[in-house]
Amino acid sequence: MTTAMHDQIRFWRLTLALLCGVGSLLGLGLQTTQVAASDKLNNPVAVFAGLDKITGRIIAFDVYIDETVQFGALQVTPRVCYSRPPTELPNTTAFVEVDEVTLHNEIRRLFGGWMFASSPGLKGVEHPVYDVWLTGCKEDTTVAAPENAG
Repeated sequence: MTTAMHDQIRFWRLTLALLCGVGSLLGLGLQTTQVAASDKLNNPVAVFAGLDKITGRIIAFDVYIDETVQFGALQVTPRVCYSRPPTELPNTTAFVEVDEVTLHNEIRRLFGGWMFASSPGLKGVEHPVYDVWLTGCKEDTTVAAPENAG
């Protein structure tokens, strides 16, 4: 091998070593950022949008956690509503139960699971007459607090 080839191999080894070192440092920084980004805020109010397919009206409504609100024939009950601090990327999720009150006054569970505000079509409730989806979470609302709230 010539001296030029040895120099070129040495150059690429050094470059690779530097890239690995920088990658390791960045990886540690990303892990720290990921831990901070996983912090979530537990909000007392979930915000939903509902579509009445008969009238074509969309309304927004606030629901306190563990309270039930009637939207048409649907009863919407959020169990938790998580968001991230304003300094983080938005990620709003809620665990929600949605029941239907039938014409015979029976209650039938339509949905129980996580809703994602960033993807309303992914986990929204689609009913023949009503659709409901999560739009956000918040700390307070103009809606009167439930009587059992402390």
